[in-house]
Amino acid sequence: MTATYPDAALVLVGHGSTLNAESAMPTLRHADELRRRGTFGQVIACFWKEEPSIAAALRGVWMPRVFVVPVFVGDGYFTEEVIPRELGLRAPIRGPDDRVQSVGAQRIHYCGPVGTHDAMTVVVARRACDAVARDPGGPAPPEPAAISLFVAGHGTGRNENSRKAIERHVARLRDAGRFHDVHAVFMEEEPRVADWHRLAGTDNVVVVPFFVSDGLHSHEDIPVLLGEPEAVVRAKVQAGEPTWQNPRLLRGHRVWYTRSIGDEPHVPDVILERVAELA
Repeated sequence: MTATYPDAALVLVGHGSTLNAESAMPTLRHADELRRRGTFGQVIACFWKEEPSIAAALRGVWMPRVFVVPVFVGDGYFTEEVIPRELGLRAPIRGPDDRVQSVGAQRIHYCGPVGTHDAMTVVVARRACDAVARDPGGPAPPEPAAISLFVAGHGTGRNENSRKAIERHVARLRDAGRFHDVHAVFMEEEPRVADWHRLAGTDNVVVVPFFVSDGLHSHEDIPVLLGEPEAVVRAKVQAGEPTWQNPRLLRGHRVWYTRSIGDEPHVPDVILERVAELA
């Protein structure tokens, strides 16, 4: 039976964007779903780059207990320093002793980010298999054992933890042995997304973008790095058309590309598991 928290508020924190109106949608949808379930006395969403802001979030919360869950793909600069500081917590967050703090009359339980939870490994595998199974009118879809799976992230030199979530999920997928080979690739670090064809061990490639929402990186940057002509991608963006159609024949491979993992319907359950860890 799922635990309920009628005396507590849930605050979902997303990154948001001033350029991409879709950036906040997964976080807002997850908040709506958890509000519908009635698990908490109050559920709100706030954002770093959009309104309502993180700094103002607690002013709208009247519950004595507050669970804060970052809807981010991994630990890093934002989850360890920026968000806690904006909430009035002591930062940086380094360990379990930092995760429960008092701010005024409220007890704040600062949970781990969604993307580092073990269940997200299953989300990645599901995304990959669903994408291949939806090849309309083509040859029989390849079995997972005949697929090279790539998990694509941003990467950054600012905080080494930002890539650890992806590498951990990739290691778990390798250990499971379901796919022929599994790789982590990054836009700004080695190994690079653009090197996928040198790493692939099969002719069938599935790329899963490890982002909360679909936006500039997933719609434009990664398709270009995979081999789509930049001019074609930009023209499709301007025309409001999808920038990718599965599968694509690139560099002698059949390549499938999925939506970002953040809008997966299972994410609200992951959020609840993060809360249960500190309840």
